[in-house]
Amino acid sequence: MKKTVHVALDVVINAPVSAVFVAFSQWSEQGRWMLGTRVEVTKGDGASVGSELSAFTGLGPAGFLDTMTITRWDAPYRVDVLHTGKVVRGTGIMEVVALPGGRSRFIWSEDLDLPLGLLGQLGWPLARPAFLSGVRRSLMAFGRLVEGGVLPR
Repeated sequence: MKKTVHVALDVVINAPVSAVFVAFSQWSEQGRWMLGTRVEVTKGDGASVGSELSAFTGLGPAGFLDTMTITRWDAPYRVDVLHTGKVVRGTGIMEVVALPGGRSRFIWSEDLDLPLGLLGQLGWPLARPAFLSGVRRSLMAFGRLVEGGVLPR
């Protein structure tokens, strides 16, 4: 029996919605801010429903491949993906919400099917704090790059 977990984190960025959206959807640039991850478009244009992405997370050759299909493209506000890999399965949403003063809230949320059956269910409470810390650090780095004008390119 699979178990699905929900995780959601956000960061407020001093930049308009359009800049934040363009910055996070430049998939090949995600390695600049997403901890230990390289992303590339493997099918389509990366900017439409049906496009496929491949993200390798790890150090050197040790890691895992996260394959995804874009299931919703609502520029400049939201992208939904379906994780289709062997390790990472479930859905993800990346959303930008306008805030007063030209700021934006970038929300990263996932509903993930835990891998490895019972072992994954038992291990998730131990892995969750490190996972959330890594994503939080990544989102903060993303915000700094956007606010500093480094992204979007």
